Amino acid sequence: MFEALGRMMYRRRRWVVALALAFVAFAVTWGTGVFGQLTGGGFEDPDSESTRAGEVAAQELGREGSDVIVLYRSDGLTVDDPAFQRAVTESLDALPDDVVEQATTFWATQAPQLVSEDRRSTYAVLTLAGDDDQREAGLEEIQADLAADGLDVSVGGGVAINRDINEMVSSDIARAEMISLPILAVLLVIIFGSIAAASLPLAIGGVAILGAFTALRGFAQVTDVSIFAVNVVTIIGLGLAIDYGLFMVSRFREEMRRQGSVEDALARTMATAGRTVAVSGVTVAISLAGLLIFPQVFLRSMGFGGMSAVLIAMLAALTLLPALLAMLGPKVDALSVRPWLRRVFHRPPARPAGDEHGAWARIAHAVMRRPVLITVGVAGLLLALSLPFLRVEFGGVDERVLPQGTESREVSETLKAEFPPSSSGPIQSVVTLADPVESPAGGAALQAYVDDVAAVPGVDGATVTAAAGDTARVSVAYAGDPIGEEARALVGEIRDVPVPDGGRALVGGQAAALEDLLDSLGSLLPWMGLFVVATSFVLLFLAFGSVVLPIKAVVMNVLSLGASFGALVWIFQDGNLSGFLDFTPTGFVEATQPILILAIIFGLSMDYEVFLMSRIREQYDLTGDNTTAVATGLQRTGGIITSAALLLLVVIGAFSLSGITFIKMIGVAMLIAIVVDATIVRILLVPATMRLLGRANWWAPGPLRRLYARYGIREDEPAREPERELAGTH
Repeated sequence: MFEALGRMMYRRRRWVVALALAFVAFAVTWGTGVFGQLTGGGFEDPDSESTRAGEVAAQELGREGSDVIVLYRSDGLTVDDPAFQRAVTESLDALPDDVVEQATTFWATQAPQLVSEDRRSTYAVLTLAGDDDQREAGLEEIQADLAADGLDVSVGGGVAINRDINEMVSSDIARAEMISLPILAVLLVIIFGSIAAASLPLAIGGVAILGAFTALRGFAQVTDVSIFAVNVVTIIGLGLAIDYGLFMVSRFREEMRRQGSVEDALARTMATAGRTVAVSGVTVAISLAGLLIFPQVFLRSMGFGGMSAVLIAMLAALTLLPALLAMLGPKVDALSVRPWLRRVFHRPPARPAGDEHGAWARIAHAVMRRPVLITVGVAGLLLALSLPFLRVEFGGVDERVLPQGTESREVSETLKAEFPPSSSGPIQSVVTLADPVESPAGGAALQAYVDDVAAVPGVDGATVTAAAGDTARVSVAYAGDPIGEEARALVGEIRDVPVPDGGRALVGGQAAALEDLLDSLGSLLPWMGLFVVATSFVLLFLAFGSVVLPIKAVVMNVLSLGASFGALVWIFQDGNLSGFLDFTPTGFVEATQPILILAIIFGLSMDYEVFLMSRIREQYDLTGDNTTAVATGLQRTGGIITSAALLLLVVIGAFSLSGITFIKMIGVAMLIAIVVDATIVRILLVPATMRLLGRANWWAPGPLRRLYARYGIREDEPAREPERELAGTH
């Protein structure tokens, strides 16, 4: 099948390139408009009780929105001075009514929590009109008009924080591309030895990113898509496209030295490397598809974006790249820089090395001479690195994900440090009664409920903050950490408080939202794991004809993931390296990030697994010798996997510089996982375990062997290869 596809790409190469250019033009003009279609946030469960509580309260009582917080400060005046009051009220009164629905100030409410302890600062709470996008646009419209004569003015609140996060995501992407692309270009030229060959993976990467942007904009027409998906699209699209390009171009150059024509070389490249790219792409996409199980917009968006980037990178590597290789033919080595590199590094020309005598083969044989020692040692090391994850604490997203010095973050920190606690507690119950609140029966029922809530151990008070018709909002005060374990435990106890006959209560607020999020993630995570493992097992079986290799791959991925998760806790929860990485430790890990990281890392680990196992299986089919096949497979892919990992590290490293903490967390986790996977796992653990298992690596029950013979993803006649070094490994 893949050989036939290669021949078709050769014969239709000009049409394929023309169609690809047309697609790129469309993606540049329409797909890049995705940035105006994306939303912030999306970490909550839209079907949870806390979300329903907010919806009922907004419908019945009006939205209680601290959308924008305007902080005013004076060094010479206090809030009791008429000049201070006049400056603030005149500024707020001039704001357009169609943008600002409500403005709450100290002078209108006399609420003590709106005044700082030194009485030189106060803040106004603005509720803006419209949906999320309209509120953000409204803030942009009124931002300049919030100035007050003689006062220092700072703007914060939920809308401002989301806006700052969105703007930083866009600037981070531009900065990461400016840093990574020149470095990638130089490394690709060094790895390939020619400018022509090095340009091909970058071209595929550009198509993958633009195509994924186009797909995301399409998704945004029918559902909410988080802006954070753009980061994952760029990382995965560029990284995997370079991986696939490296694998395909290296194999094509290899086949050009063997085959009699460009068409035959391309056909054989597609039958081997093309098949591997297809299996890898589908495997990675399956891993990311597991994110679609979750209802959170953030995770679903990452699934949509990641799958789009992977599948488009795979399709470009199987269509556009072969067409370009067909057009280049022997000129794939044009603009060679090898003579210059030899002069600079004083290296003699590389001599061909047999598969049994190359550096990677020697490493494999050394490992396979001590398989038990290396297996136990490496597995023990990875398990030890995983131990910090046993004490992980999960939390939510707050202003600390922004860099220090960001205005909206400084406003939040000032309110916590200099102002009395807000009367609006971290837990709120929206109560619907059988009778109107104003009626004697309704009032008595509401008061009885409030008293019962206030009597819950750990609650510091309960107050009715809004009431209309038969609905009331009860704010529950709690002096401790609003998203800590104790606050979340209180949510369950308050939900158990009896509701007056004929009524209902929905408990929401900050603590309830996090508790509902953790419940949602915990209940769906096993289903995600079952889906990803089961589908990956089936695909790997169809690719390699073994039931042992897929199980071994899953176990090794779990070990790699454990080491990454342990590092996340040690770094981001405990705060180690916070100065070097420039982030504020919070004492917890944002709850959705480990799931996202699991999906990405599991997929990338399978990517390298497929690359290596494809070559080992190919040699095993030729020789029937497990030990020789492992050594030969590592010799022929070790340089490629190492080069691919290095290039991916450059891409991810640039994104690890993000100013948003959880984007930085994703980057750091991927860096650690790729280093562990491409070195400790692929070079040490894989050869050692395959030597221990021997021929059992390739075992499958009789019925499954027949199934593989009929439906396996393989080519019928693997070709023997000359004993020489792979291009790109010198």
